Amino acid sequence: MEQNQEDSIRRQAAQAARELAESAGLKSGKVLVIGTSTSEVAGKRIGTSGALEVAQQLLAGIDEVRQEFGFDVAYQCCEHLNRALVMERSVLERLGLREVSAVPVPKAGGSMASAAYRAMTEPALAETIEAHAGLDIGETLIGMHLRRVAVPLRLTVRQIGEARVTAATTRPPLIGGERAVYRLQGEPDSTFCD
Repeated sequence: MEQNQEDSIRRQAAQAARELAESAGLKSGKVLVIGTSTSEVAGKRIGTSGALEVAQQLLAGIDEVRQEFGFDVAYQCCEHLNRALVMERSVLERLGLREVSAVPVPKAGGSMASAAYRAMTEPALAETIEAHAGLDIGETLIGMHLRRVAVPLRLTVRQIGEARVTAATTRPPLIGGERAVYRLQGEPDSTFCD
C-alpha cells in the first residue's frame, strides 16, 4: 500500500469516528463498537483479502479520536469467532461482560480485530456487548452489538477506501409519550395490565 493511500485511510477513519463521536455524544464511559472488513476497504470482497496494514491505519485514525473524546472501543471479530468483541480487559470487567477465549488472527477474527488485540494494553474478548454507538466499515453487520434503539446517522464520510460506511447512535426505548395508546375505545378504564 502506498503512503498516500495509508494516510487517506487513516484520515477518513478519524473523520468518521469524530463525526460519530460528536453526533452521538461519545465521552468517557461510553462504548463505540466497530466492525471492519479490511478487504472491502481495499476494494475486494468481504472476507477475501484481509490486510493488517489497512487495519493499522484504521486503528490509528480511530484511536486518535478515542483519546480526544475518552470513549472506549470494542472491535467486532468476524463470524469465525462468532462476532466476539476485542476490548481492553478493564472495559470488559467494568461492564461485567462474559469473557470468551480466543486470540483473533487475520483468518479467524479478522485483520481489524487482530490488529486491535495486539495494540491493546490488556486485551480481552467478550461474547457480546450493548454499545452506545457503532461504526460499520464494509457492511460487517454490527447491529447485534448495539443498544436498543439504534438510530442511523448519516456521516459526511460515506466510504473509507472502497468500503461503505454506516453509523448509528442509540437511544433508550420510548415508553409512553404523546403517541402511546393506553386504552382502546369502548373498553373499560383499567389501571392494571393482564
